[in-house]
Amino acid sequence: MKVGFFEIRPTEKEYFEQALNTHELFFSDKPITAQNLPNTDFEILSTHTDSKVDKELLEKLPNLKIVITRTTGYDHIDLKSAKEKNIVVSYIPAYGEHTVAEFTFAILLGLSRKIPQAYNRIKQEKKFSFENLQGFDLEGKTLGVVGTGKIGANVAKIAKGFGMKILAFDAFPNKSLAQELDFSYVILEELLKNSDIITLHVPYLPSTHHLINLQNIGLIKKGAVLVNTSRGAVVETQALFKALQENILSGAALDVLEDEKKTFKEDAPITKINEKLAEMDNVIITPHTAFNTKEARMRILETTITNITSFINGSPENTIKID
Repeated sequence: MKVGFFEIRPTEKEYFEQALNTHELFFSDKPITAQNLPNTDFEILSTHTDSKVDKELLEKLPNLKIVITRTTGYDHIDLKSAKEKNIVVSYIPAYGEHTVAEFTFAILLGLSRKIPQAYNRIKQEKKFSFENLQGFDLEGKTLGVVGTGKIGANVAKIAKGFGMKILAFDAFPNKSLAQELDFSYVILEELLKNSDIITLHVPYLPSTHHLINLQNIGLIKKGAVLVNTSRGAVVETQALFKALQENILSGAALDVLEDEKKTFKEDAPITKINEKLAEMDNVIITPHTAFNTKEARMRILETTITNITSFINGSPENTIKID
């Protein structure tokens, strides 16, 4: 079959060439758009998040049978248009449930113990002193876990190892997990009011757009910190900035931002705030790298091959149910 891979790294190209050597493969390190189509013969399309698979693009690919995103999120794909054209969509349901959970605590500890400031003091200031670097313990703190899917569940398990108390919010509560780890599910407003640390692990959907917003940011327990390793738009940027300015939040650890790809590149209201956030001493920002380990990347490649071969064999796996 004719397979088009976009947003591909060199090592990924080698892997796919070996695994799919009986098929006609095309590779590009750039996103696919309706304007940069190398050809229109693709039967299988493999993309990442910068490739906007919209109606215009799908109209130009008459032979396309399946779109396979090498991500867990799929908001970059027009599912309605895909369904109208009888195009299957598959994704990576899990590859970083431990990876992202570990990173969540990495940036939380960086924030709680002022590790970036301590590192810069040695590296940049050439000063060996712990003055003004006092942090806070995680033990005994209440962690509010928003979203208790595979990543959120592992975050809760790690939190138990730190001796933390847990509150959780989820549209679909996992009662067995709550019983196993001895925590309670509460409504979001209650979680915001009672958590010392709030960590977000929900997918980006219309229902989670600006889940934390100007209307509810004031409910947050004064002095709490916010951790976001999910998607930037789960948090309204203006609300986050307001909460930090007004000391509602004492800090934030962010691996994702709204309009993150435009930050430092384009002048827009959100990107300007992002740049201000990056200048704050009580904010840690990393470049959407929570997933980025060699083990997680290999799981993505392996599942992508599974998604391709299972479709070719007539039994597609990891497909998205399109209503």
